[in-house]
Amino acid sequence: MRQATEKLEQFAIDVILDRRSGFRASVFRVFLGSLSWIYEGAVRSRLWLYRNRVLRERNLGCLVVSIGNLTVGGTGKTPVVEKFARSLQDGGRRVAILSRGYKSVKQPFLKRLAGKIQGKNEIDPPRVVSDGKSLLLDSRTAGDEPYMLAANLPDIPVVVDKDRVKSGKHAIAELNCDTLILDDGLQYLRLKHRLDIVLVDRWQPFGTERLLPRGTLREPHRNLKRASYIFITKCNGSSNEELIERIRHYNRTAEIIECEHRPRYLQHIETRDTLPLEVLKGKKVGTVSAIAVPESFEEGVKNLGSSVEATCRFMDHHRFTEQEIISFINCCVESDVEMIITTEKDAVRFPRLGRMDVPIYYLRVEIGILSNEESFEQCITRICQPKTEAPARRFF
Repeated sequence: MRQATEKLEQFAIDVILDRRSGFRASVFRVFLGSLSWIYEGAVRSRLWLYRNRVLRERNLGCLVVSIGNLTVGGTGKTPVVEKFARSLQDGGRRVAILSRGYKSVKQPFLKRLAGKIQGKNEIDPPRVVSDGKSLLLDSRTAGDEPYMLAANLPDIPVVVDKDRVKSGKHAIAELNCDTLILDDGLQYLRLKHRLDIVLVDRWQPFGTERLLPRGTLREPHRNLKRASYIFITKCNGSSNEELIERIRHYNRTAEIIECEHRPRYLQHIETRDTLPLEVLKGKKVGTVSAIAVPESFEEGVKNLGSSVEATCRFMDHHRFTEQEIISFINCCVESDVEMIITTEKDAVRFPRLGRMDVPIYYLRVEIGILSNEESFEQCITRICQPKTEAPARRFF
């Protein structure tokens, strides 16, 4: 059943990304294009309702920073969230990260009901991945990104719930937090944001340039004007003048910060032993991933001096089975591969393996700021030492 669902999902993605041709793909594209008109109308209407206060934002009485993007997946958001959380915590704020927990699995109803009977206020309380002291949930229950953030930020609470107002209240009341980072929060208008940090992928700044479901844009390009700060991610040191000029067409005032996803080291997925990146030079490696843009990851591994002899890609957020990984290990053995490299996000979904004929490591990546670092520092200072009056939020 899962394979059939993923096969259908892959077909839809291939159509959206124009990888498929033929009659069925053409008909499906026309159908998705008509739905995009309806979707755009819904997006515009929803923003209008919030702008005119027909629908009301909730203000929880604390500072809320949203980090998100206009497109679906692939902008490298998790390392940026991690950098902001560390910087704000170092600046004296008591930070919590609120995540939707995409593709996470809820606890069974009877377990939630038992919690209610034991005196908890809600039958379905937010899932606390980390309370800032201990890691409390596994990656299946928490979701990939929340679990990864909680593991890398042991002193910062991470709370998961589709209702970010509910999880925000919990973070304030139960975890004593005064600053909330809304992970993937640009489209979550129900909770009032003080600042909107928007990420733009250097290589695919506006995805396929079309709105969902025909394309990968969640909102029209012009809605970039809601951003307070814009991070151009996945830079490689070359000029971004053309992209910056295009961004300025939609937003003339936001600070623009260029950054790169900087590999730091390799870490074994089971033993947690680390290796320097230099060990990749001249090595034959295999790559396995289940992310939105695997090409970027694979190119990064090649740029570290390795030769990629085998590649295995799955759907974004795919939960690997032992048989899938063992099959790929067997392929790598036949190709004389010396090690297998995966992403940190994928590593949290790896099963325990009975055998590992080829060692498997994940690539630890952190954000490095290439230009306008002073604006980032000013942003952190602005949050940690806020003025008495908050800037007005713009919807259009």
